[in-house]
Parts: sequence; C-alpha cells; structure tokens
Amino acid sequence: MDTAREVREHLGHPVVDADGHLVESLPILADQVRKMAGDDVADRFLGGSPTYRSRQAPILKPMEEAVTAKRQAASPWWALPTNPLDRATAFVPALLYERLDDLGIDFAILYPSVGLTVIGHPDDEVRRFACRAINEYAAELTAGLEDRLTAVATVPCHDPDEAIAELDHAVVECGLKAVMLNSYVRRPPGTGADHEWYDLLAIDSVYDYDPVWSRCVELGVAVTVHTPTMGLPLRASPSRYMLNHIGNFATGSDAFAKGLVFGGVMQRFPDLRVAFLEGGVSFGVQLLGDLISRWEKRGGANIERLDPSGVDFGTWDGLVAEHGGRTFADPTMRRATFGQSDNPPAELDDFRDSGVRGVDDLVALFERFFFGCEADDPTVPWSFATRLGHATPELHAMLGSDIGHWDVTDMGDVLHEAHELVDDGLLDAVHFRRFVCDNAVLLHGGANPGFFDGTPVAGYARELLGGSVAAARSEGTGEG
Repeated sequence: MDTAREVREHLGHPVVDADGHLVESLPILADQVRKMAGDDVADRFLGGSPTYRSRQAPILKPMEEAVTAKRQAASPWWALPTNPLDRATAFVPALLYERLDDLGIDFAILYPSVGLTVIGHPDDEVRRFACRAINEYAAELTAGLEDRLTAVATVPCHDPDEAIAELDHAVVECGLKAVMLNSYVRRPPGTGADHEWYDLLAIDSVYDYDPVWSRCVELGVAVTVHTPTMGLPLRASPSRYMLNHIGNFATGSDAFAKGLVFGGVMQRFPDLRVAFLEGGVSFGVQLLGDLISRWEKRGGANIERLDPSGVDFGTWDGLVAEHGGRTFADPTMRRATFGQSDNPPAELDDFRDSGVRGVDDLVALFERFFFGCEADDPTVPWSFATRLGHATPELHAMLGSDIGHWDVTDMGDVLHEAHELVDDGLLDAVHFRRFVCDNAVLLHGGANPGFFDGTPVAGYARELLGGSVAAARSEGTGEG
C-alpha cells in the first residue's frame, strides 16, 4: 500500500484523529484581543510566551539571548512543519478538510496550539481574553467544515467560575463540542500557602471544582487535558528544549489522573470521561499498576497491617540486641529506634475518597480514562497487553497525530506510521481499529451520543455506542 488513502481503504472502518492541531495566527489573535481588551492586554499577550517569537516578523519579538544566562527554561522553537503544504494546512482548517481523504482520516479533532501556552497564563486578563479569542477564532475557521473536523475549545481553570464561563461561551455560544481544560494550576505564594505550589484541581484545591466536572457532563463534553509542564522543576533546562519536552505532557497528566482517583472525582461523576493527550499510554499502564499495588498494601483496611502497635517489642528488641552488636547495645536507643515512623495522620486511608473498595473498582475507573498516542509511539501495544499484570485491562489508547507541529514531518505518513504496528506484528487488526477509531468514539460519543452525527463516522459510532460494542469489536465489523 503506497498511500495513506490506500491504507484507509483496506481497513474497512473509519479513522478518527483524536489529537490534531490548529496553529493559530498570533498576529490575528492579538488583533482580536486588542478589540476585546485594549492595547495593553494585547501587548502583554504578544510578549507573554516565547514559543512563537520570530526573527522574521517584527511584531513577534525575537527571543532574548539573555534567557540562558537568566536560567529561564528553554521554550519550544522551530515548532512548525517545514513542508509548505503541511505548514499551510496547520494554519488553515479548510485546507486540511480538502486533504483528509488523502491523509486517510475520516474525522479530525483539532486542538489549539497557542492555546497550550495561554491556558495557564498567570495574568488573569491575558489568559481569559486570549482563551476567548482563540475559541472564537477556532469556531470561525472551522465553520462549515463540521462534517469532517471539529476544533477543541481552550478552557482556563484558575477558578471554577472562570472555567464554567468559558465552557458555556465555547460550547453554547460558539458551538464547539470538545474542550481542553488545565490539568493543574500554578498558584503563587499567598494563594492557600506561603510558597508557590501546584493545584491539581481534583484534590487538595483551594476551590471546589465539582461544579466544573458537573457542567462538563451537562454539556456533553469529555474533560481532556494537554497541559505542558515545561519550566517546572527538573524540566527547566535553559539550554535544551528537548530535555524539557520529553515526558512533558505525561507528567501533568499523571498527576491529574492521580488527583481524579484519590479525590473521588471519577466516583462522584460516573458519566465523566477524561482524556490525557500527547503523553502516550505508558504512564497509564504504570499508573494503574502502581495504584493496584498501593491499594493492596495500603488501601482500605490493608493499611492496618502496617500499624506498628501490633509489633511485639520484646521479640524485636531481643533480635536487635543479639545481632546489632555495640551499635545497638544501649536499650534506650533501641526503644527509641523501635518507635521510628509511628507518625500517622488523622485519616489513615489515602483511598478514602476514591470510592475504591477493591482492585476491580480501580480497573473500572480506568474504563473512563483515554490516552492520546502519536502514530510513531512504540509503547501503544502496552495498552492492549493485558498479561502485563494481574487484573490489568486494556487501556483506551487513541491515535493523536499531532499534525500541525514539528513531531509530524509529513502529514501523509501518519496513518502509515500507525499501521506499522500491525505490519510489525505488534497489534492485530482488532486492536488497531480500537486504537485509530473505537476509543475516540467511546470518549467523545460516550459523553455526547450525537458527537459524530452528520460525519462519515456516524453510522459506525451509532453501532458502537448503541449497545452493540461486542459486535463492533468483532472481526470484519465496520462501516467505511
């Protein structure tokens, strides 16, 4: 098969790109912010992120050479495709629309690019006006193209009111049907602590974010996160962008996923679906395994086995005195040593709010987690390797191409690269269908059964979502 179109024709089922990208025009966005909020906010927006600065365009200030000397984290540079067709496609959804058949993609979900840099901006005015401008810009550029693609709204979450206001604006007013939220918020000193800290929103927050999760369910949108962690400690090299980039999205997603579990969000909102984009699935496999092992040792009543009050001091003391030599000759020191780490908090069970009562409950929570993986991600098969550990289910890996960014050197190769997993014997045809189609349908269609109405995926999605999951996942089932 020589082309992506030919690969698609041989599949017999749709291909859904769960994470492509629209690259916004920064000068146009700045003009929109200027009209909304004035020159000062627009100028702060333009100078707020080094990611899209340019040595070619005077309006986009070039990167200062002093950044390295100041030990500021190296930010993305040369982040866009160099193929002129692909570069134009990244900026113009109408061009992507024309190319989708050649790319072998039936439906594309387009995440923001500038939105990634402003969703967590510390300046309230810049963040809110820029996110609103991005959402209106995306809605305008994709209007009339909804049968083959959809843009994802940028929803800042520095407080619940901010998040709900932009959810309503983006979904109700702009008509966008997919949303991207923060996976954490960086809080300055004085906001709940005397030092800078990272609020995971789902647990230990200064705010109650339950109204946000509730509003997402009401609006029929999945919670998807794509929050960069570049610049955080241990990911802040001033000289190496790649050092900062590797593991960048997985780190934020891993922390947010743990917050959702331990904070009980998934238990309180059984209809909520959550996707972690561009971080791959390997962290999800590791996280589920870690949660299971921690539960079995420290969850629920299991924690009682570690209570040192049940240890017989006489037996312990005799063993240490006999074998410890001169180091442990002093009985007073032995008594003090015996008491080490007897420092329990008031609440012993760290899983107390999770709703978890056993391993099966943890597995069930992960049925509503979805993981975006790029086409060349070699760890995708881990998602389907149910023999990796006891009670480990398949995880929902989804094809997220990242088209529009430097990761994809040729948009025409995305489906080819993904299908190499089948060619190399790492995935079978059924698993591949789940990867490039079913799991994205379950994510967005599970939140909104009408998500794919009017698209080439509509019939397939109705079958998958309408109680015929087993039939849709059997060999040979599918609708082109």
